[in-house]
Amino acid sequence: MIAIIIGIDHGYYAIKTRQVSFPSGIIGYDYEPYTMQNVLQYQGKYYVCGTGRQTLVKNKTSNDNYYLLTLAAIAEEIKHRKAERKTEVILAVGLPLSSFGREKQGFREYLLRKEQPVRFLYESELYEITIKDVKLFPQGYSALALHPEYLKNEPSVLLVDIGGWTVDLMRLDNAVPNAATCRSLELGVIRCIDETAEQVRRNTGLSVTETQIERVLRRESCSMAEEARRIIQENGRKYIERILSAVTESGFDLRAVPTVFMGEAPQF
Repeated sequence: MIAIIIGIDHGYYAIKTRQVSFPSGIIGYDYEPYTMQNVLQYQGKYYVCGTGRQTLVKNKTSNDNYYLLTLAAIAEEIKHRKAERKTEVILAVGLPLSSFGREKQGFREYLLRKEQPVRFLYESELYEITIKDVKLFPQGYSALALHPEYLKNEPSVLLVDIGGWTVDLMRLDNAVPNAATCRSLELGVIRCIDETAEQVRRNTGLSVTETQIERVLRRESCSMAEEARRIIQENGRKYIERILSAVTESGFDLRAVPTVFMGEAPQF
């Protein structure tokens, strides 16, 4: 049996694979919920995956939430690829370069458990997955490696990876990461969403949802009072300005060094 390689981004804001992206929220139930859509059944419990957002836990291995979300992501990826539900999988997972060495072994052991194969139901379909290996890569840099045109003939390039909770900075010199330049700023997109919702509530009395805020920031259609829309767009602009200012304060000159933005917020 040839193992399927599945890349997963375990973000604070969203879980992402090549085929799918869903919020990093998960809610457990002892009994069957009203719908089986996005529901994982594992070890006698039901978990609704992709619902809302879980409480921020900086150490993702401190509970089973990200492991359960990993199983859901594997099932979604297999479903979209129309692959066999009984299969072997190799996981390709990213970690921030600034904490790569510190977190690598622990996160690998967290995902690569002794219980093999892993049996679970997802949306009432039985999966039997053998996780053969977990490969860890520096996130951001790995994605940039897929676009060598951004690095070609450039002695220095700055990478700004905007995640759910942090903004990770890294300079590449001659296409090689300069570890001494790595920075991690707690200015992720979750901060933007929460502060924007609070601003709308203070100024209009309206309690808009995260999904509404995301759609407005992406300039997509959304029925909403114009004043609330204006506040969301203004707050989004200020958030981007704040990131640019923080990058400059971290010692990077955006006017001098070509910069690549990736992650959650560039879509805004």
